Amino acid sequence: MQVLIRKANKEDLPCLREFLARANLGTDGLTDETVGYFLLLEDVDGSLKGTLGMEVIEDFGLLRSLVVSPGQAEKEIFVLFDYMVQLANERGMKSIYLATNKRAALTLFDLLGFQRIGRGDLPSPFYHLEHIRHVLNVDNSLFLKLSI
Repeated sequence: MQVLIRKANKEDLPCLREFLARANLGTDGLTDETVGYFLLLEDVDGSLKGTLGMEVIEDFGLLRSLVVSPGQAEKEIFVLFDYMVQLANERGMKSIYLATNKRAALTLFDLLGFQRIGRGDLPSPFYHLEHIRHVLNVDNSLFLKLSI
C-alpha cells in the first residue's frame, strides 16, 4: 500500500486528536502552535494510518505519540522516524529523546540509532514537563537519545 508522510497543520487537529484518543493517548500540548511538529502517515485516500509527534524544548525534541494502525509495514515506521529526524535537523535541534516502557521496541530504536541514557541525563528543562514527570514514576521506563 502506498502511503504519504506529511507535516500536520491546524486543519488536521480534530482528526489527529481523535486518532490519538482512540489509541488511549493524551492530546495535552497538541495545539495550533505545536501541530507542525506532528507527522501524519496517510494512505492514498488521505486516511490517517499513523502519527509521530515531537515536543520541543529549547533545541531538544521529545518524541511523543507514536501510533500506527494495525497492518502498517515496519518500513513505514522507519520512514516516519526518518522524516522526524529531518524535521528536527531543519529546526536546528541538537538531540531527540524518547521514553518507553516497551522493551520489545528497543531493537527498533537501536536500529534507528537511539542510545539508552540514565534518568538523570535528560536536558534539565525536560524535568518540568508533565509527560516526563509521569514517565519517571513508571518503574520500567527507559530513556533514549539520538544525537543529530
